[in-house]
Amino acid sequence: MTSSSGQAPAPSGAPQPSGPLRRLTARGRDEAHRVASPLELFFDLCFVVAVAQAGVQLVHAVAEGHAGEGILNYAMVFFAIWWAWMNFSWFASAYDNDDALYRIVTLVQIAGVLVLAAGISRAFTDHDFLLVLLGYVIMRLALAAQWLRAARSATGAERTTALRYVYGVLLCQVGWLGLVLLPEPARLWVFLVMVLAELCVPLYAEKNHETSWHPHHIAERYGLFTIIVLGETIAAATVAVKSAVDEHNALAELLPIAAGGLLIVFSAWWIYFVVPIHGHLRSSGRAFIWGYGHYLVFASAAAIGAGLEVAVEQAVDTAHISTLSASAAVTLPTALYLLTVWFLHSRHFKVGLAQQLVLPVAALLVICCTFLGDWAVLAAGLVASGAVVVGVMLTARMAGREREASATAPAG
Repeated sequence: MTSSSGQAPAPSGAPQPSGPLRRLTARGRDEAHRVASPLELFFDLCFVVAVAQAGVQLVHAVAEGHAGEGILNYAMVFFAIWWAWMNFSWFASAYDNDDALYRIVTLVQIAGVLVLAAGISRAFTDHDFLLVLLGYVIMRLALAAQWLRAARSATGAERTTALRYVYGVLLCQVGWLGLVLLPEPARLWVFLVMVLAELCVPLYAEKNHETSWHPHHIAERYGLFTIIVLGETIAAATVAVKSAVDEHNALAELLPIAAGGLLIVFSAWWIYFVVPIHGHLRSSGRAFIWGYGHYLVFASAAAIGAGLEVAVEQAVDTAHISTLSASAAVTLPTALYLLTVWFLHSRHFKVGLAQQLVLPVAALLVICCTFLGDWAVLAAGLVASGAVVVGVMLTARMAGREREASATAPAG
């Protein structure tokens, strides 16, 4: 068995320690029991700090009636967080040798995201992206250093791929300077152009040689980050409800929001993990779409938590928006999450029109719940959980029919 470059894959199993510094060589896709490392878990937890900060600022913007501006700033900041996380995750899946230098450079990337997190509030309130850019540059330069290490240990097409990543990452950092050097009206265009440029780097780098990322490991990494983001959503909503109860004694008004929020988050977890997606990722084309599409999965999951906070603030009259706007802050990201997970995950495993329509119809019904006033969040939670129940019932019915068909089929 050989890789796409014609070279034999690296031996199975995690790299064995043989000293503080080792060659950064590609790991094999045939490794058994490949799981996330403690360093990767620590990396994810630190990145969620930045996600939480982005959510807090989104809450403030929406609650003050500046939803459009807040969503735009959220989308820009969240891209920086997600893109740096995603690039590290795929690199680590292919090249993690867990030596001392690899750990140090990864910790530098963590420091970068903490710098970025410190600048998020200024990016939202003053449109000052200097700290955000500085944190992003720290993360990306550290990643370029990792790719340089990989290039030193590689030959042929693999070395070319690593160097293309280095050049692409560094050139994009020059372009991002426009966020602090150009006048404010031009920054949105800078952002759009640079997003396109960043997304093209992996497509170009891996055009002739695909890195040896591990499908099961990648699926686990994305799943773990989804869990952490959903956990942050629950934590943020819980703090908001607690504060409102302590300060305003409005338990009756908050119970429907709390119950609906829990149902939404529980359903979001169930829907994401109901299918074993790693087998779908063995095609590089599918993997790119799946990996890129998770920007919407992560961003919408985190935005659900922000929306629940907004709904709580509106319920106790501390937000300067209508009930309809507060409801939309929950229902719209919930609907986006359902549609995106269906597109990336569920539709590949559904049989028949009824199974395929469960999540799209649920997303449409969740949007309709926006107009139910104080009961909007609870209704959206009931719709989301209802989609889970219907999906389970349809799957069970299909499995029962298959068992009956196999039992009645004549022996071959």
